[in-house]
Amino acid sequence: MPTRSFWAWGNEENAFSDGEVNQLRQLVGMQFGNVELTAQAAPFLADLAMPEPRLKIPESLGSILSTDRRDRASHTYGKSFRDIVRGLNGDFDCAPDLIARPSTEQELVDVLDYASRCGAAVIPYGGGSSVVGGTEPRYESDWAGTITVDMERFNRIIEVDTQSRAAHIEGGIYGPALEDGLRPHGLTLRHFPQSFEFSTLGGWIATRSGGHFATLYTHIDDLVESTRVVTPRGALQSRRLPGSGAGPSPDRLFLGSEGTLGFVTSAWMRLQARPVYRATRTVHFGDFAQGAEAVRRLSQSGLYPTNCRLIDAREAMMNGIGRGSKHLLIVGFESADHPVDAWMERALEIVSDAGGSVQALKDKKPDQGQAGDWRNQFIRAPYMRDALVRLGLVAETFETAITWDQFEAFHQGVMAKVKSVTKEVCGGAFVTCRFTHVYPDGPAPYYTVIAPGRRGDQVNQWDEIKLAVMETLIDLGGTITHHHAVGRDHMPGYERQRPELFGEVLWATKKTLDPGGMLNPGVLV
Repeated sequence: MPTRSFWAWGNEENAFSDGEVNQLRQLVGMQFGNVELTAQAAPFLADLAMPEPRLKIPESLGSILSTDRRDRASHTYGKSFRDIVRGLNGDFDCAPDLIARPSTEQELVDVLDYASRCGAAVIPYGGGSSVVGGTEPRYESDWAGTITVDMERFNRIIEVDTQSRAAHIEGGIYGPALEDGLRPHGLTLRHFPQSFEFSTLGGWIATRSGGHFATLYTHIDDLVESTRVVTPRGALQSRRLPGSGAGPSPDRLFLGSEGTLGFVTSAWMRLQARPVYRATRTVHFGDFAQGAEAVRRLSQSGLYPTNCRLIDAREAMMNGIGRGSKHLLIVGFESADHPVDAWMERALEIVSDAGGSVQALKDKKPDQGQAGDWRNQFIRAPYMRDALVRLGLVAETFETAITWDQFEAFHQGVMAKVKSVTKEVCGGAFVTCRFTHVYPDGPAPYYTVIAPGRRGDQVNQWDEIKLAVMETLIDLGGTITHHHAVGRDHMPGYERQRPELFGEVLWATKKTLDPGGMLNPGVLV
């Protein structure tokens, strides 16, 4: 079995090799005028700065609680830039005191009761892939300790309803196990976030996860039929229905609740037949704005491509795709019912009319050429980010959404702000943009920033850049996050984005379901 890293993304065996780190060092070094970069060694478990647990394991919960050193380290942080930097430096001062792994709702309730008695905060934990500080014990209140509740034992597919094309699935199941369980039925949830291998169904629901596909069913919201949630006040289960107009939806209350209101122990999820027909093509543009216009036309055509990813030339080059002279648009279609050639033909007509140059199809494989190269690099991207951190760089992403009528001014404003603040904080940076998702009324632009860092000061540099860009996203009319969630890192922007009265409603809901405020303090409210 592969070994999950206690400080970095994914599995230790898949981390960048020394050779890959050296290649990255040379590539990035050239971007900053051949600046000299050195790679910091990965930390050893024995060398971590970690305090002793403040909480004791009661005999009644001995079989589901752990104080193991690696266990506590692995549950200290998520996978944001600031998490990786502190993990690399061996700083685990805020490690949770106990790790709980309940396998039944009663055991979960017992853990909550124990936490209430001893005055401990409780952090719900799915796969730990949060990039916004969603699982870190970082809060201001004086708690007696922290219990992180890992839901990995809630990992069953309880029932599959092939007639309605739905399944009842426990919240702690990881993406690969979920798909493996549905495959014999010829079905798929068809929700593939970049964290798919290292995230869970409950985590997707709690964070309103965005999947890989660019149009139509972009968020997990679209796939939830009903939910069962355990809160400190008791359990709630919504009625399983294809649709309802009966007042505000209970499911919507917990979609995006980020572990502040309760634990998603199971959900009925809408499924689809596994696709058998696929087509993928790559289109080149000399101008990014021209590519954006092509995407707008395609998004409003009613064709709903599964992939519609516009990637600027610099980002493509950094991922080993092209030479940095052309912007790429990857267009894909898939279906379980019918060939998709006619849809692809019409899509290529639309983007060609907008000025795109359609690349010749070399073979019939769906992932051929630059589209396949991008897919492979997309999966490896978090490992590359970790390598950039080891090289002492500041690497960050900002994902948002904006309407088409505002996009041009918004894009120019964000790029200008990022360049100015990174020049002030880091002496310069290179900034790239791609569209991760597109809608008839607007795109979801995703900005990547890589800048020289100062050893020992990278987190402060990141904080300063992050805050400035958050303010800009809100000032220019965008959302603080399209699919990364709020966590603790996006709270300043989220508090500005949401209506003030809604904040009071959310706080009242929190006090009703979690009177002691023990669940994920500092997130959302």
